Amino acid sequence: MRLIFAGTPEFARVALEQIVAAGHTIALVLTQPDRPAGRGMKLQASAVKQFAQAHGLALAQPHGLRLDGKYAQEAAAAAQAMSAARADAMVVVAYGLILPQWVLDAMAGPGQWGCLNIHGSLLPRWRGAAPIHRAIEAGDHETGVTIMQMDAGLDTGPMLLQARLPIEANDTSVRLHDRVAALGARLIVQALADPAAWVATAQAAQGVNYAHKIEKSEAAIDWQIDAAQIARQVRAFNPFPGASAVLLGETIKVWDAQAQNDVPAAALSARPGEVVSVGPEGIVVRTGQGAIRLTELQRPGARRLPAADFLRGFAVHAGMAFDANADSPLAH
Repeated sequence: MRLIFAGTPEFARVALEQIVAAGHTIALVLTQPDRPAGRGMKLQASAVKQFAQAHGLALAQPHGLRLDGKYAQEAAAAAQAMSAARADAMVVVAYGLILPQWVLDAMAGPGQWGCLNIHGSLLPRWRGAAPIHRAIEAGDHETGVTIMQMDAGLDTGPMLLQARLPIEANDTSVRLHDRVAALGARLIVQALADPAAWVATAQAAQGVNYAHKIEKSEAAIDWQIDAAQIARQVRAFNPFPGASAVLLGETIKVWDAQAQNDVPAAALSARPGEVVSVGPEGIVVRTGQGAIRLTELQRPGARRLPAADFLRGFAVHAGMAFDANADSPLAH
């Protein structure tokens, strides 16, 4: 097929690579403009742009696609490029811009197959920007990928293909991301191989949840909630934004933690956020329900370290307390 591809991060690059490998023609790539990144805040090309340039693919980076919006000229140029591409379909993967109606209409002509989206969840379980993170945070036991035809709603279009994937007990967002991305790439190649076989299925009206974008403000650990929920938060926010807690005036990142099935006797009288034991296997902290063992930590400006190594450079003992965080959104 002759395709337009719209995507930005690594999740999208994986799909683009497999679509190209399957022999499809990419007539145009749309991706987000270069953004400042890293300590030097230098402009950095998206993963999709880097792939497109390496393979000589036509590329456009509009700041917006609304023909009547702030970036109307860029949107008009993108519309012209899309028309010139003469594509059979458009594949959209974590693009980062909402597609206005004119884009959907442009791909709905005779002989065209519309706009297809690779969504990293079992719709309608998690619609929105962060389905992988929210699935882990919620304690879901499985996730998956849905290939859907896009409509004017947010992840509301009819489904073409769906595949399931278990969420393992130790999965972080970065680990699960890689498996979901690989599954999504395989599924879109399968869909594109035989569009005449597509059977569109409407999404269920029940079980809809919205996977809100991850915000830095969510990273702060609230010790008042139960240990299992905190452990899920730690895994869900690895690698971004990283769960954090303040101890002795320093903001400590917590990268790995496990809820404790057997709560130490010392924890029974401790208050939430209080350290109840310290050892090379981790720092055990009382929570609103149970206790949690912090096993990988990081001081500001330092490396991520296993608890045993972390403790060699940061003295922690039972009775110390992490600062309370009653304003954490997880408390509500």
